[in-house]
Formats: sequence, structure tokens, C-alpha cells
Amino acid sequence: MAEPDHSSRDRHLFGSGPKRILSLDGGGVRGVISVAFLERIEAVLREQGGDGLLSDWFDLIGGTSTGAIIGCALALGKTTEELREIYHRLAPKAFKRSLRVPLLQAKFNANGLRREIADIIGDRTLDTPDLRTGYALMTKRMDTGSPWIVSNNPRAPYWESPPEKTFIGNRHYLLGNLVRASTAAPTYFEPESIRITEEDSGLFVDGGVSPHNNPALALLMMARLAAYGLNWEMGLGKLTVVSIGTGCFRAGVDKTSTVHTQNVTLALHALLSLMDDTSTHALAMMQWMGDCPTPWQINSEILDAHDVFPGGPLFRFLRYDVRLEHGWLEQNLNLKLSATDLARVRQMDNPAAIPLAYEIGQMAAEQQVKAEHLLGGAEALERARIL
Repeated sequence: MAEPDHSSRDRHLFGSGPKRILSLDGGGVRGVISVAFLERIEAVLREQGGDGLLSDWFDLIGGTSTGAIIGCALALGKTTEELREIYHRLAPKAFKRSLRVPLLQAKFNANGLRREIADIIGDRTLDTPDLRTGYALMTKRMDTGSPWIVSNNPRAPYWESPPEKTFIGNRHYLLGNLVRASTAAPTYFEPESIRITEEDSGLFVDGGVSPHNNPALALLMMARLAAYGLNWEMGLGKLTVVSIGTGCFRAGVDKTSTVHTQNVTLALHALLSLMDDTSTHALAMMQWMGDCPTPWQINSEILDAHDVFPGGPLFRFLRYDVRLEHGWLEQNLNLKLSATDLARVRQMDNPAAIPLAYEIGQMAAEQQVKAEHLLGGAEALERARIL
């Protein structure tokens, strides 16, 4: 029996020349904002003479939760048009409410999500040659408390099953199970069980409850740390990281109402704010270490965290996102939303918000995505000299 042809994957992961990483945030149905940015990126590359397949342009595509679904579809060679159709079909079926006991059972039945993921991925394993480029996802194993960064990199630890069979090698994991694990958001979906040894299984939840809801920093570490076996070169013109968000906002609580708020509700707010904090920290680190032509403000203290990294920028960094806040939307997109519409589009689990979220993403992508940013080399070097 002939060996599977992994030449496309291996060319991206181990071939010479400049490398490009695509990082996709988690965010539930707001992932449609990422889809809008990806459509614009695909269109810009086609305008510049490319064939438009993002799996050919990026050497490593990684995502968390909804970003894991989008990233997997792209790595399998889907166009963004196909992805948009998949996404609009998947979200209403995945986020279909079921009868449940509040606080004791998940909000949604995971069977719908499993079926939709299976329609995209089938019974492929992580080692499938159908993954045309490098692919990674973020999940968290709850029974051991450890975040997992799983990829189709054959040089990564735990890829092969050892002779003593102390664990099942990552290459044998079903890709659909891994993607489902990355999307198993606590309280929204039940955890995913994945067999780790012949006798034991692990319990996995959404990678968004790890430090990697914005997986850009984790993907950078994968590209460079010796343990992963890639050892990509750093430097402007050698490495580009494109990071795409799903809409951000600062979600506070009314301090006058906390007296009447249940502890579990306050704990959930704290968890969600921690996810935002870790995502913002990853963004700050990436902007600091990289050359970012359009930096985002981190906070009122360090502003856009765009100091020059000691020794100069290590890579080109592009961040595309929207702030789901009245002031930002009006100032940048000339878009005035009612309080009701803004609250709806912020929700991660409301498929009714998809059309408006997609429209916002399209408007922002038209403004933010530029050919010179994606293809620029000399311009980045000039910026470094000026800084």
C-alpha cells in the first residue's frame, strides 16, 4: 500500500523561504467576522495574481474554538466562499437550544455541532494528507488541567505511538474529535472525550478557557521553539503572522447590581473577562515583538504597545478585528447601532446576530486589509529603520 502524500504539508512546514502564520481567535457565532476578513484577504491575494487558496499562501493555520473550525476548513483547501456557506449553515444548527437543567446541563446539545463538523471533516485523522498546510488547534484537557496545542506537525512531541503503548500518538486522533474538543465551551456544550491510551480517555473543553483564545503567541512559539522541530527563521521578510479576531469589547459589570448577583453569575463574568485579558496580553506581546503597521490600543497606560523590541522586530504582525463598542463603530465604520443591536451582536451564541456581525466584518475588512500589508517586505524594513 502506497504511503500517503504529505508533500504539500511538509513543503509548508519544513521547506525553505519566508513563512506565514494565520491565527484565528475563538468567539462562537462571531467567527463570521473572521470569515469576512478572510474573504477580503483571499480577494486581495487574487488581485495580486495568486490563486486565492489560503491553504497555499499560509504555512501554518491555527485556531481556537470557532477559529479551529474555520482554520481546519481552510487547511483542507476550502475557499472562503465555501467557508461562508458552511458557517451560515453550521451556526444555527450547532447553537440550537435543548431542554436542560439550568447550571447542571450544557446550554446546547452537542450532537448538532458534531454532525456539522463531521460533514466538513468526515473520518479523517490528524495525519490526513488532505490537510494541505500546517494546522493547529487549541483545547484544554480538564482531567489534567493542561492546555493542549495539537498540530499535524510530524516532528512535534507525541506524534507517534511509542512501542510500549503508553499513549496513542497524535497522528491517530480523529480530526473531528479534536475540533469538537476545541469548541466545547463550558456551560454551552458538554466536554469531548478523547482516548489517550487503550484504557484511558481525556476530557477536553474549549481552548478559549486556556491562555490561547487568541492563539497567535502560541503559534509563534510552535514555529520557533526547538521542541516542536520547525525552527523557522525570525526577522522581517522571513516571518509574517496574520491574526484575526471575532470582535472585542470590554465587558464590565454594574457594581450597584452585584449585591443581587448570584456568585455563579459573577464567576462566569470573571471567567469571560479573564479570556479577554489573556487575549489582550497575547496581542500586546505580538505587537511589541513584531512590526505592526496598524497597531491596536492595548490600554490607557501603554497605548498600542508599539515600542521597538530590543534588537528590532522579530516578524511582521498584522492584526485584523473590530471593537464592538458604540464609539469605535461610529468613528471607524460610520455605523450607529442601537443598544439592542450592539448587545445582540456581542453574543457568542445567537445565530440571529450573524447577518449584522458579517456586515460589520465586511466593512472593517474593506478598510483594514491592504495588499502592501500582506505582501510588504521593503516597507516593513523601512518602518523598522524609522523606528
